[in-house]
Amino acid sequence: MSRMCLDWGSVMQVVAVMNYKGGVGKTTLTANLGAEIASRGHRVLLVDLDPQANLTFSFYSIDEFHESLADDKTIMQWYLGDMPGRKANLADLVVTPEPVNRRFGDGDGQLDLIASHLGLIDIDLELAAKLGGTTIGESKRKFLELHGCLLKALKGPDFAQYDLVLIDCAPNFGLVTKTAIVASDHILVPAKADYLSTLGIEYLVGNCQKLVKDFNDYVEHGFSADSGFVAIRPQFAGVVFTMIQVYANKPIGTQLNYVEEVRMNASVPVLDGVVRNSPRHFGDAGSTGVPAMLRAALDDEVAAEFRDLAEEIITTITRQRSAAG
Repeated sequence: MSRMCLDWGSVMQVVAVMNYKGGVGKTTLTANLGAEIASRGHRVLLVDLDPQANLTFSFYSIDEFHESLADDKTIMQWYLGDMPGRKANLADLVVTPEPVNRRFGDGDGQLDLIASHLGLIDIDLELAAKLGGTTIGESKRKFLELHGCLLKALKGPDFAQYDLVLIDCAPNFGLVTKTAIVASDHILVPAKADYLSTLGIEYLVGNCQKLVKDFNDYVEHGFSADSGFVAIRPQFAGVVFTMIQVYANKPIGTQLNYVEEVRMNASVPVLDGVVRNSPRHFGDAGSTGVPAMLRAALDDEVAAEFRDLAEEIITTITRQRSAAG
């Protein structure tokens, strides 16, 4: 099977990967999807917005993190200060993990990262304190500036060389996560096929829609004159079921029931591809600095399924990009 390349021209696409429920394979999906697409000759940036920093530790050991990143090379430094971006330039925080990039050889592919930090967990409260204003106009201007800070940074010239940005969001809907939604063109929702992991999908969709509506209302009613923002229209690329137990080439019965229930009742699409539960592949995530799907043999069944999923995600994003004009 030929590997599809990105087909949305020179316009970088930003994808937020999120679910309210933790432990659903969000980071595994982000790391492996980014590496797979970069291996096809594309430039991919991963942004770790989860304070647990599991995406960061997928590419750097704890010792490497403390030696090279913790003090001045994490996204936390960018969110600090009286307004995000005034204390640090986001582009200056980009690092290029060597082990995974060596896998791409002499091709054009590159995988970069903006690392997270445990201290990011306190940033939401600091950002919320900045939302007030002495007038309604000032409050709405601050709303746009704070919620749109990551959008403005990623859409700037410093990041124009990237084809794709994948943002690994925290399992909440705090202000940091909201900046990721505003910055995104697409939203990908990884979920386990169980009750708790699927319970909040519609709630997540509703909160995203409200955030987009509020942001666009402020933009469209003239409060963006000094901020440069335009209306945003992130689209749900779909739900990706993860940690799937397969029997006879299908998810086991209990999981299949949840998949079909979400497919029938959710207001967002469910992708056909899944991420199989495979401790053999994913159990040592981060130990080598190279995501599992790049280390697997070409004829490996789990890796082949993941490549098919990557094709489906690329196709979905391309279609949504074309429809959005």
